[in-house]
Amino acid sequence: MEDRFGRKIDYLRISVTDRCNLRCLYCMPPEGVKPKPRQEILRFEEILTVVEAALELGINRFRLTGGEPLLRKGIIPFIKAMALLPGIEDIAITTNGLLLPQLGEQLKEAGVRRLNISLDTINPEKYRKITGGGDFRTVWEGITTALELGFTPVKINVVALNQINDEEWADLARLTLDRPLHIRFIELMPVGTSWQLAGKNYVSCGQVKSEIEKKLGKLTPVTHIQGSGPAEYHRLPGAQGTIGFIHAMSNHFCASCNRLRLTADGKLRPCLHDRREVDVREAVRSGATGKELQELFHKALQLKPASYRQAAVAPAAGRGMAQIGG
Repeated sequence: MEDRFGRKIDYLRISVTDRCNLRCLYCMPPEGVKPKPRQEILRFEEILTVVEAALELGINRFRLTGGEPLLRKGIIPFIKAMALLPGIEDIAITTNGLLLPQLGEQLKEAGVRRLNISLDTINPEKYRKITGGGDFRTVWEGITTALELGFTPVKINVVALNQINDEEWADLARLTLDRPLHIRFIELMPVGTSWQLAGKNYVSCGQVKSEIEKKLGKLTPVTHIQGSGPAEYHRLPGAQGTIGFIHAMSNHFCASCNRLRLTADGKLRPCLHDRREVDVREAVRSGATGKELQELFHKALQLKPASYRQAAVAPAAGRGMAQIGG
């Protein structure tokens, strides 16, 4: 399936919940956000119906997000059912890692092979502050569990935050030396709550890379990281893992964007930075046929902007990442 600018769309990010067990400062306010009533959240069987329509259009790669996707009751049986659908090529999960010690083995058995784990610091006290009370030891146990179970690749998503985790960029990069981890630095995006941080706390990946090279030496570019998406990857000499940079703001990758998003409350969102959405929940609940759902996908593609700058930009008071699906 192609959009009107000739971009191949084969990837759908699915938020299965808007609830989370953390309160990361760039994702939601300290008091959290009021979750949607459960009746407004897509049921798992409804998500499967949407996925079946997407598969018919050639979308065959899926990532489950939230909120925190592992919080949702029934997530393991849902993944098993999804993995059995004809045409599925890849199911990955983005998680904060806190529930991986308990659920990692079940996820592997269900059909998940790739994990993205959010971790912005390796300082336990700073982790508690950034996440609004999270326990670093638990998420580190989750990362260790993922490696022991053979998930590959295991990617660690680090939001680069000036004046918050800037002193740790090299320390985080060092994690790749003796572990097959892919540490990915992501530029802060002004979405929802993060608008408040976008001034003094924003830093470009170019600056992060420069700081890492000052302390650890020249980075060598590498390619062919599974599911590499928009990241550019480098490696330290002799390292098992890699260091990635996602230039979300300083060097937009809109021209190669291959994705749509499905929010937990059943809206197709063609661009993270665009407030326009297409409602599929009501269509599914009204008994829409697969063809009718596919028409809604095409409608969403028509709204997909050529670039970030041409999007109908979401306001500072718009949906946050936990509500959209990160």
